[in-house]
Amino acid sequence: MTKSRRPSRTARVLLPGALAAALLAGCAQGSGGAAGAAPAASGKSTPGKAASGKAAPSSAAVTLSPGGGPAPSTLLVTDFGSDTVTFVDPARGATGSVEVGTAPYGLALGADGRAWVATAEGVAVVDTAARKRLALIPYRTDTGPVTTGEYRGGGMGIALAPDGRRAYVGVNVPGGNGALEVVDTAALRVTDAVPVGRRPFDVDVSRDGAEVYATNHDSFDVTVVAAGTLEPRRVEVAPYGTEGGLGSWLKPHYAAVRPSDGKLLLPFEGERLAVVDPRTGRTEIEPMTANTHQHGVAVTADGTLLAVGTGPIDPDADRGPSLTVRAPDGTERVHPLEGPHESVTVSRDGRTAYVTGGFTRDGYWDGLTVVDLASGDSHRLAAGSRPLGIVVL
Repeated sequence: MTKSRRPSRTARVLLPGALAAALLAGCAQGSGGAAGAAPAASGKSTPGKAASGKAAPSSAAVTLSPGGGPAPSTLLVTDFGSDTVTFVDPARGATGSVEVGTAPYGLALGADGRAWVATAEGVAVVDTAARKRLALIPYRTDTGPVTTGEYRGGGMGIALAPDGRRAYVGVNVPGGNGALEVVDTAALRVTDAVPVGRRPFDVDVSRDGAEVYATNHDSFDVTVVAAGTLEPRRVEVAPYGTEGGLGSWLKPHYAAVRPSDGKLLLPFEGERLAVVDPRTGRTEIEPMTANTHQHGVAVTADGTLLAVGTGPIDPDADRGPSLTVRAPDGTERVHPLEGPHESVTVSRDGRTAYVTGGFTRDGYWDGLTVVDLASGDSHRLAAGSRPLGIVVL
């Protein structure tokens, strides 16, 4: 269906009263993040970052399986429907889980093999080689009672500084603005909290570590935070406008830092890619082709963008779930998916995408879709409990 024949997006922003109350913000995340692959194919790329946009192991790091042998293809997912993270063999499925805290959301992977997990209770630290939780760091921000579900308080997006000395976590405060909390990764404690927008779905760090970016779903913006001074600056990102407020579906979800110039890439509805210069606050819009509601993203070292399509807002006008693979020159391949998904990461060799089926709204399922990026062939893999964030170990 051509653009001219479709109902306008703004015509579908305002929801009937009862439905708007039920949906509030239209949707929720999901690392994650954003969350992680390899130096050659990293999700929100900075030097040493994973495909989730979170810090990745150096090329010298080797993750060990419980039996002591190398397991370079093991995946780690957050179980938003449980209180665990699950280790996944892409060929065999789940191989074990570790309890981390209520409703884990995004995660980031350090060069030392520790995973940092944003839960409703605090930031969990997991030794991925030993497969055990090392710590649970409580938030400084008051998020109310610990709950589960799409609108629960607590950590959402999370990322590591390039040197691994700080973790940055977006903390959701139900009914109000959120916070970006700064974790000292050696002392295992929160040292600072910076005000950001509403429901910080995603957190990213610039390649040089000088800036941190919180993508705030319900306030149509990105908060740019100077890592040195922790001074915040708001940049509105609303290519469809802000009509509908909390009831709008047309809000930012996840961002990726483009390796070539440090600009932020935020896909909207499989129709528009917002390219945001965080230094000037200027946004340029480029066309996209999937025509579906989009959530998670990853970017490879060469600037290829992967964007997860969760499915239609309007079944009569939009297409179904998909994975968009967008080359640096703007050309796109759109691979259909079966059912909603949330986040994506890429294998170390750049040949395979792993897309989590957790989704933050109804329709989620307990597994991943494995996509061969050359052929577009895909298959489902049962693993985890409503998996959202994902990294490659």
